[in-house]
Amino acid sequence: MKELITKTIDLQSGNPEEKREEIRAYFLKTWALDELLYTQLRDDSIFYHRGDPLRHILLFYLGHTAVFYINKLFLAKIIHQRINPEFESLFAIGVDEMSWDDLNDKNYNWPSVDAVRAYRNQVKELLIHTIDTLPISLPIDWEHPFWIIMMGIEHERIHIETSSVLIRQLPLEEVVSGRFGNTCTLSGTAPRNEMIPVKGDTVVMGKPSNHHLYGWDNEYGQHKELVPDFSASKYLVSNAEYLGFIEENGYNTAKYWTEEGWKWRTYTQAEMPLFWRKKGNKFWLRLVAEEIEMPWNWPVEVNYLEAKAFCNWKTQKEGKTYRLPTEAEYVQLTRVCAVPDELEWETAPGNINLEHFTSACPVDMFALGEFYDVIGNVWQWTETPITGYAGFKVHPMYDDFSTPTFDGKHNLIKGGSFISTGNEATHHARYAFRRHFYQHAGVRLVQSETPLVIQYAEYETDSEIANECESQWNTEDARNFDVQLAAYIKEQISHLDAKKVLDINTNTGRLPFLLAQSVAKITAIDFSARFIRMPIQLQENGFMRYIVTDENELVHYREIVIDSHLQEIAKEKIVFLQDNANNLKPIHSGFDVIIANNVLEELNNPIQFLQTIHQRLHKQGILIVASSYNWKKNNIPAENWLGGYKKDGEPVTGLDAIKENLQNTFVLLDKPFDLQKIAYISTRESSVQRCEVSIWQKKS
Repeated sequence: MKELITKTIDLQSGNPEEKREEIRAYFLKTWALDELLYTQLRDDSIFYHRGDPLRHILLFYLGHTAVFYINKLFLAKIIHQRINPEFESLFAIGVDEMSWDDLNDKNYNWPSVDAVRAYRNQVKELLIHTIDTLPISLPIDWEHPFWIIMMGIEHERIHIETSSVLIRQLPLEEVVSGRFGNTCTLSGTAPRNEMIPVKGDTVVMGKPSNHHLYGWDNEYGQHKELVPDFSASKYLVSNAEYLGFIEENGYNTAKYWTEEGWKWRTYTQAEMPLFWRKKGNKFWLRLVAEEIEMPWNWPVEVNYLEAKAFCNWKTQKEGKTYRLPTEAEYVQLTRVCAVPDELEWETAPGNINLEHFTSACPVDMFALGEFYDVIGNVWQWTETPITGYAGFKVHPMYDDFSTPTFDGKHNLIKGGSFISTGNEATHHARYAFRRHFYQHAGVRLVQSETPLVIQYAEYETDSEIANECESQWNTEDARNFDVQLAAYIKEQISHLDAKKVLDINTNTGRLPFLLAQSVAKITAIDFSARFIRMPIQLQENGFMRYIVTDENELVHYREIVIDSHLQEIAKEKIVFLQDNANNLKPIHSGFDVIIANNVLEELNNPIQFLQTIHQRLHKQGILIVASSYNWKKNNIPAENWLGGYKKDGEPVTGLDAIKENLQNTFVLLDKPFDLQKIAYISTRESSVQRCEVSIWQKKS
């Protein structure tokens, strides 16, 4: 285990070839650590079990970390051929209980564990070859090909931690202890906690764009906040301190809980933290792969809802106001305690990076200044829902890492845990989870005279998404592409009995809402969850909000509202899912109508798409294609273009190429026509595309 302990990498300094070797070693240690984690399963049959009913079976995560490398390298055009397209679809999506995640096992044909291991070996060989041969220069920044390698490595390190939480939720008889490092054996009486003053200051948060460490998109930008003086608990809340809340019937007293928290508690019927066990009069604690007698001086591990209820109980009990820290207060605490960043320590100054234990440990072991466990041991829940700093922008190769969590439902956790490694253990790390989720996370208390104000990101500020919302939802009907296309589609399919529709490249979802009353069921997919979370807000709330540019620094605040009748129809008939149109899951089949809505120019291989799309339609099913035929926009390889070139001296148009690729399986039903698509940029600026629309019927 010790030989696998390492730190993330300085991506700016040093010799390029030495940096290549450093990244190679970092990859191999990450890969080995990931595989070592799963040796704690009793046997391979356990891979088909769920640790958490809201997550996939464990086999998904074994495949997911490998698939991620291939999908990102392929998207970045670093590699040009997939290893196993079926696996690279099957294991691609479904890790955070999003509505577009499909957790129904009936929709999956899970392969054998040996097949996944064989696939992993292929991926490993390809990654080693890629690292060894990819041109390298320094610094390595967002645009550098090696950034994608680092993205895969840091992503895998995230899953080492999150998968350990899932293994921790398996029945004890399904795991084997002693195979993943050494857990802490020290326990005793919990120290008396106390509140210590922390001097306030102006806190500036955000990673500079030229920072030397790898970062996820939400770390960049800048946010400045004045933090007034506050007090923070010397220790993390221990199991012994939390026991008082349980003994005073806290889990059955609604007044301590938020509305969301009480709904969760009522649904789960929880009586104590998830990892606690009670046998007779004794409490025990479940670790990742074993149970031990309750170590009362270890930090309690709870979700945000329990942490908040504990604060409210303590507030009422003592007549003083207790709460969790905000993100800015936590950052100020680390500044006051002079916490070193990951590359600055020889030995971790806290129970972090797997350098000390593979479990939590006593709350009074690791001091930094007057406080303990400022980093490490367990994550610390904050009051702050995650959103982007000013200047936030998404990385084009992982455009939905952060933005799906900017929904007011994901709270930041700070400080890392015993198993937080790589980027997770750095100063700028920003991770957030749903408030009812469990991580290795606990509680630090805060007291402040300043009322708590939580800023929710109610308005979508991502300009790409906001502009698409404006184009699709707020353009007058006579000039609206989706309105005109929907009218044409409804006319063309009015004779069909069963109208099961697949809308590919749904974007912000206007077309399925327009069609919902005229069809039986619509599956609307998009490559990016960034976009489909907007129509999902409409389904769930009946409105969505976004901000678009008016003139220069002036903006418009938009709100799109649908009536309750359409909202109910949308909930009943439309399913929004994330998927790759060039590698669709097998469940997307048996449709009466498929709409390829300006998707061909988004695909790396539109020819493959056209040659296989008939497999997903019923006999005599309808295919509607709309395209601008702009192959250069996304750098589609010339050999995959659908027209737009000369062949044997004669011009080949996009329609010519579509006819050629569909002629064996489809017949053209109607004369193709042009439809204008206006893309909003600002009040006084827009771009216009002329898309050709054609309709095809599958041959019997």
